[in-house]
Amino acid sequence: MPTARTDLEATGFTSRDPVDGRVVATFPTDDEATVRHKTDRARDAARWWDALGHDGRRTRLLAWKRVMTRRRAEIIDLLGRENGKVRADAVIELSVTLAHVDWAARNAHRVLRRRKMPSGLLMFNQASTLEYKPYGVIGVIGPWNYPVFTPIGSLAYALAAGNAVVFKPSEHTPACGKWLTDTFAEAVPEHPVLQLTTGAGPTGAALCTSGVDKIAFTGSRATGARVLAACAPSVTPVLLELGGKDALVVAADADVEAAVEAALWGGCANAGQSCTGIERVYVAEAVHEHFLNRLTHRARQIHARQDFGPITMPGQLDIIRRHVQDALDRGGRALVGGPDSIRPPYVLGPIVLADVPEDSAALREETFGPVLVVNRVRDAAEGVRRANDSPYGLGAALFARRGTTALARSIRSGMVSVNDVMAFPGVPSLPFGGVGASGFGRIHGADGLREFTVPHAVTRRRFPAPLAVSTYARGARDIAGLERVVRLLGAR
Repeated sequence: MPTARTDLEATGFTSRDPVDGRVVATFPTDDEATVRHKTDRARDAARWWDALGHDGRRTRLLAWKRVMTRRRAEIIDLLGRENGKVRADAVIELSVTLAHVDWAARNAHRVLRRRKMPSGLLMFNQASTLEYKPYGVIGVIGPWNYPVFTPIGSLAYALAAGNAVVFKPSEHTPACGKWLTDTFAEAVPEHPVLQLTTGAGPTGAALCTSGVDKIAFTGSRATGARVLAACAPSVTPVLLELGGKDALVVAADADVEAAVEAALWGGCANAGQSCTGIERVYVAEAVHEHFLNRLTHRARQIHARQDFGPITMPGQLDIIRRHVQDALDRGGRALVGGPDSIRPPYVLGPIVLADVPEDSAALREETFGPVLVVNRVRDAAEGVRRANDSPYGLGAALFARRGTTALARSIRSGMVSVNDVMAFPGVPSLPFGGVGASGFGRIHGADGLREFTVPHAVTRRRFPAPLAVSTYARGARDIAGLERVVRLLGAR
C-alpha cells in the first residue's frame, strides 16, 4: 500500500490505484507560466465559443454527451482504478453526469436569454431588457471523491453559459479529469474551449492568479480559505463548495425500514466519501430502538470491496480512526464495526455508533468515511435543532409522514431530501450548494447557469418623460409633479 496517492515532483507526478498503489498515469506539473498561457488561449477560445450563441453551444454540448456515452467503458474503468469506486458507484456517477450536461445544454437559452423587464411607474418611458452574459474564462478546481460528476456541475454550466474553462482536477484523479477534457475535444475540436491543467496546490494557486474571470472550487474548508485569499488581491469572484456534515432526521411516524436503507446508502455510498453523505442520524425516541435494531442487522450485511470501495486518501483513514476512537472514549457505543474495522485501504464495513456526545469529533467534524452516528432525540423537532447545530449547512435528509414541509424548511442547509437521501444532486433543475462553512454560490439548475454569467441590464428611452426631472432644464412644475408621484407610490 503506498504512503500517498500521488508521487509529486517539480516537473511531473503519477496518480495511483488506491488499492494496490499501481501507477495509473503520469502527468506534468504545470507551473505559473504554463497555467497563464492556457488562460490566455482560453480567452481567445471564449470569444469564438460565445459567438456560437446558445443554439451552437447546445449542439456541441449534446455531442459531448454522446461522446462520453460512447466512451463510457473508459471512465467506468478509470473511476475504479484511479478513484477506487466499485462498478455500481461508477455507473451512478456517470449517469448523473450525463443528465447534467443534457440539462445545461437544453436550458441555457431559456434561462439566460435577453428578455423584456417591467420599467415601473417612475420610468415608464423606458424600455428595459436583461440578459446574462458569460464572464469569459472560468477556472475550475475539482475534487477527488467524485472526479467526474462534481466538476461537471461547474464545467457543463459554465460552458453552456458561454465561457471557456481551464480545469484543474485533483492531483489524485487527473486521469479522470483528462477523460473529461479529451471527450470534449473530440466533440468540439475547433478551439481549446475546455483545457486541462494538472498539478497540486501550487498549480491551483497559479490558476487563481492567472487572469481567469471566476474560480469555482470544490474541496476542503481549509483549502477553500486559501483559494479565497489567492483571489482576493485581484478581486476575482469565487464559488466555493466546502463539504458538509449532513444529518438525517427520523420522525416518530417515519417508515423505519425505508429510513434504515436510506441511512446505510447515504452513509456508505462511495465509502462514505460524499460531501452530501449522511454522517449524523437523529431518531425520535418512539422508533429509536426499532431503527437501531434494523440498522444493526442491515449494516452487518454491507461489505467493502463488494458494496463500496476503499478509502481513496490514505490520510483519511487516520481521521476516521480518530473520530471513532474519540466517540468511544467519550462514552459512545460501537454497535457495528469499530477501530478494528479500519484496515488500510479499507473500512471493512459500516461503522455504526450510538449515544455519542454532541461535542465529539464524530459529530462536529467531517468524517468522510462509512461511519454513522445514531443518537436518540425526543421528536423530529429536536432532531432538526441538533441537525442545525453545526457550522456546516450543505444538505440534509428527513423521514416523516406528516409535517414534512415545515420540518424541511426549518433545516439550515442548502438542500433537503424528504423520505430519501442525496436525491437533490441528481435533479439537474435544482441548485446545489450550502451555507455557513459549506461555502457559497450554486452549481446546477438555473442558479448554476447564472452563477457563471454577469447580468447585463439595458434601458432605452422610448419617448421623453412627462416630468423632466433628470435634467437641469427641469422646472418647479416637474418637481411638484414628482412629489405627487412619490405620495402616490407611498400610499400604495
